[in-house]
Amino acid sequence: MVWGCMGWEGVGVLSEVEGNMDRFQYVDILSHGIPESREKLGLDGEEFLFQQDNDPKHTSNHAGNWFEENEIPLIDWPAQSPDLNPIEHLWQHLKRQLKTYGTHPKGVHELWDRAAKEWNQIGPEVCQNLISSMPRRCQAVIKARGGHTKY
Repeated sequence: MVWGCMGWEGVGVLSEVEGNMDRFQYVDILSHGIPESREKLGLDGEEFLFQQDNDPKHTSNHAGNWFEENEIPLIDWPAQSPDLNPIEHLWQHLKRQLKTYGTHPKGVHELWDRAAKEWNQIGPEVCQNLISSMPRRCQAVIKARGGHTKY
């Protein structure tokens, strides 16, 4: 399992998750991942919004306190809505790229190396297309009255 983030300018850093992520590991990953991603994407000193789903570790008091202490505003987001979360579609893109290898990885380290390589080759246009699709995605959810969509 990995953690990553994206923005209009492309992908941020990719972080490896060790075992089952809990609220403490999540905050530890955020503590490194967000500043490094902001630097990588040229967002140092710029205001930005952070989107996450309503997974219990994301909405824990521990994580909430971290976001408040670091003055990072969160977007209110509905639970169980992967069709409205662009990063879910970016994970699918990454999985498709990993399937293009002619052989299976020989272990977790090789899989990590491949994932990191492919992640870092994702261009800004992929992220921009996903972000630009959000109004259409929201409209599809409204039309479906919260039901399933083609996304």
